[in-house]
Amino acid sequence: MTHPLAGVRVLDASTMLAAPMSATMLAELGAEVIKVEMPKTGDPARGMAPYAHGESLHWRVTGRNRKSITLDLHRTEGVALFHQLVAKSDVVTTNFRPHKLREWGIDYDDLVKTRADIVMLHLSAFGRTGPYASRPGFARVAESLGGLTYVTGYADRPPVFAGYPIADGIAGYYGAFSLMAALRHRDLTGEGQLIDLALYEPILRMMEDIVVGYGHNGVIKERVGNDQANICPNNLYPTADGKFVILPVSTEQMWRRLVELIGNPDLQRYPTNAIRLDHRETVDSLVTAYTLRYPLDELLQQFEAANLACGTVYSIADIFEDPQIRHRQNLTTVHDPVYDCDVTVQSPIPHYSTITPTVTAAPTVGQHNHEIYRELLGIDPDTLRELSEDGIL
Repeated sequence: MTHPLAGVRVLDASTMLAAPMSATMLAELGAEVIKVEMPKTGDPARGMAPYAHGESLHWRVTGRNRKSITLDLHRTEGVALFHQLVAKSDVVTTNFRPHKLREWGIDYDDLVKTRADIVMLHLSAFGRTGPYASRPGFARVAESLGGLTYVTGYADRPPVFAGYPIADGIAGYYGAFSLMAALRHRDLTGEGQLIDLALYEPILRMMEDIVVGYGHNGVIKERVGNDQANICPNNLYPTADGKFVILPVSTEQMWRRLVELIGNPDLQRYPTNAIRLDHRETVDSLVTAYTLRYPLDELLQQFEAANLACGTVYSIADIFEDPQIRHRQNLTTVHDPVYDCDVTVQSPIPHYSTITPTVTAAPTVGQHNHEIYRELLGIDPDTLRELSEDGIL
């Protein structure tokens, strides 16, 4: 079993979703992740729905692949212990606002005095600089600042959030990628690195056509519902059995194949994407007239036979039963010691030819205090007991 990040130690002093996901991804590839949590209460993500047996199922995903220690960073003694851990770590991840890190004495400038080649990912809502740097923020705020919320919904209705707060996950992936680059840079130069990533920035980076369209043409992209502003047809089309088929016709070759399949000569009036965009409602109505004649399964067979991209709308129950999902083992189970049963979670991605990522159960609060403080830092039992009684651990 190959773990390319074996030997890398990550001190995860972050909460909730985005920065912890960056640490999780490194852990899946073999890094040891030590999560720093507040004594007794732990990460706020431990309280997020859904629940089972009075415990957060959400934590079973976001908290996996790490060890948990408790440490109060508001206390001088806690900060001193944190620096001892930094001295034995390769990476620190955090999402606290910049002024909080400075206040506690654990900002990058503080950490490099303890370990000069430390790599720190600071994934905060608005980044370390600028007029918003000290503001709190979560995924929905980031999605709005990045431009996603404005374009989500229908033209005649108010904007809506995306169906899931995707800013956290996307930023988590960017954070993990950035950490890989920084670790490689350290391997080559011996230098540590401060990675300053704002939660909204990956969203903005994704909105490429929106940015260039306004920057060059002065055009503000508006909401278009299920349509895609630069492709037609591209929609959810109703079927004869009350379901929906997804049909994104992204190339002219696909359009010609669709015209041949449907067999309606009226469609031949719209040979180019530019023309179709000018007559979107008519094109959609002609496609809808066809999809309403057949049940979903038959339409999928027709479109696949014509080499057209197509799909349907899946609930999570559908995902669990889908043969593609099952074949690629996109879901896996991990035994949870709290529940004493297997819990289904998402499998690590991507698939590697020789690397085997791992998944381990989420820890309880402070589960690894003895291992880390006693065995890694060498703190004697009496001192540990005193620190615990004083509320520092």
